[in-house]
Amino acid sequence: MELTLEVVMVPSSDLDRTKTFYEKGCGFNVDLDQEVAPGIRIIQMTPPGSRCSISLGSGLPDPPGQSAMTPGSLQGLQLCVTDIAAAHAEFTERGVEVSPVQHVGATGWEDGPGDTWNSFAFFKDPDGNGWVLQEAPAPLSER
Repeated sequence: MELTLEVVMVPSSDLDRTKTFYEKGCGFNVDLDQEVAPGIRIIQMTPPGSRCSISLGSGLPDPPGQSAMTPGSLQGLQLCVTDIAAAHAEFTERGVEVSPVQHVGATGWEDGPGDTWNSFAFFKDPDGNGWVLQEAPAPLSER
């Protein structure tokens, strides 16, 4: 069996504001922005180079057996980049508030980049959903 993670729902209190943040601030591509039924809007966006998209929605009923996430409750989604300093600079230029680059060290989170797979920066969307930038040693196609 092959399982592929292809879409992650991101809770949002204001779809237009959130769409603008991910499109203009983070550089995500807008794949879909459509009212699929009266009062039900879905926006799907994909980070450049990713095989997994995010989805924003309003008016959607909760899936059977699941409950809605509160905007700001989604934490820890990771975006991998091959140059964290360049990604940090680009996000900052686009108006995204990104933490300084940090790594996990002997005392916990420490300033500056670390070794392979150990350089991170953090940011939040307008609702407080938390994201992690992580430096990877090579593009996904080469790993």
